Amino acid sequence: MHEPEPAPAMLLRLALALSLGAAVSLGVTRFAYGLLLPPMRADLGWSYTLAGAMNTANALGYLLGALATPRLMRTLGPARLVLGGAALSSLFMGLSGFFTDAGALLAQRVLAGVASAFLFIAGGLLAARLGTLQPARAGLLLGLYYGGTGFGIVLSALLVPAALEAASARPHGWAWSWWLLSLACFLASAVLAWPSRVLSALHQDSGPAAAQAAAAPLRWQVFGAALAGYAMFGVGYIGYMTFVIALLREQGTSQGGITLFYALLGAAVVASSRIWAGLLDRYRGGQALAILNALLGAATLLPALSTAWPLVLLSGLVFGGVFLSVVASTTALVRHNLPSAQWAAGISAFTIVFAAGQIVGPTIVGWIADGTGGLARGLVFSAVALWLGALLAWRQKPLASPLKH
Repeated sequence: MHEPEPAPAMLLRLALALSLGAAVSLGVTRFAYGLLLPPMRADLGWSYTLAGAMNTANALGYLLGALATPRLMRTLGPARLVLGGAALSSLFMGLSGFFTDAGALLAQRVLAGVASAFLFIAGGLLAARLGTLQPARAGLLLGLYYGGTGFGIVLSALLVPAALEAASARPHGWAWSWWLLSLACFLASAVLAWPSRVLSALHQDSGPAAAQAAAAPLRWQVFGAALAGYAMFGVGYIGYMTFVIALLREQGTSQGGITLFYALLGAAVVASSRIWAGLLDRYRGGQALAILNALLGAATLLPALSTAWPLVLLSGLVFGGVFLSVVASTTALVRHNLPSAQWAAGISAFTIVFAAGQIVGPTIVGWIADGTGGLARGLVFSAVALWLGALLAWRQKPLASPLKH
């Protein structure tokens, strides 16, 4: 027996609470490292290649987690996977503060990536299901979930500088930032229990049609152009998020300026859910993914070409206002073109190519940055990858015979 469907205001509250999953899995577990890269690199004597490899390791873990997630969701259910992934992500974040050896830190980043994939993909499925309860606002509800990454980015922008300042006299003072972020993630994980419980009770896959659709394998080639475009998004965006703070430090930006830049970027991520909701609802093909990739490439190029502070801030605002909506656009594409029983497989397919792209991006940008071009040339590479992704995604057409859900 199903519980009564929630009122529209309740759906918004559920989406906001569920968005803490995106805050933990991406906003903190992956992107807070961009703020910690400069002090860790200076303290531990890393090259940019090694510094980039830390986020490559995180992306490798994310890929492994994405490969395992469909089976785990079938056996555990998405709600349990959300809670387990959140707890493990929080734990591995804290453990990162106990190591200085590069090999151990790489292993921690892999494990954190595995756990964050469990959380992010399962949370995305719950958000997609939430949208079926109010189809007219499905794009907004999806955007709210993915926009939750911005909460994690803003939180990191506020907590990391404060922790670095407070622990500046201590050996490896950056470790305290990891511990503080871990505590914040555990608190957010506790809040996730409510939307997980409610959405688990509301949704049941039943009946022969659902069983048949769930059993049918997903033919990846039907989304070939969008998958290729999304892989290039993974290559391009992660270079910016890994190295833009290091670039700003190299350009002489003050700590206050960096905090402002990163906080504004995070706030723009949160706002993006409303900005692009109509775009996600309107297009059934790859148009939304293409448009957003193209905008992201322009935002990535700005700090590589100019140190003018207004342009740097514009870059952060546009990047923040776009990049998580790229992720939301792939979930919307799956929702528009597949039956609900195949959403988990569709979301996982996009997540796998996304993770594969992220494995490549940080190490290549770091390798370029260690050469004569520096970090600016690395971001030019990221921008080109994003524009290539836009061209590929534009070729994605809606499925010829859309499946009903």
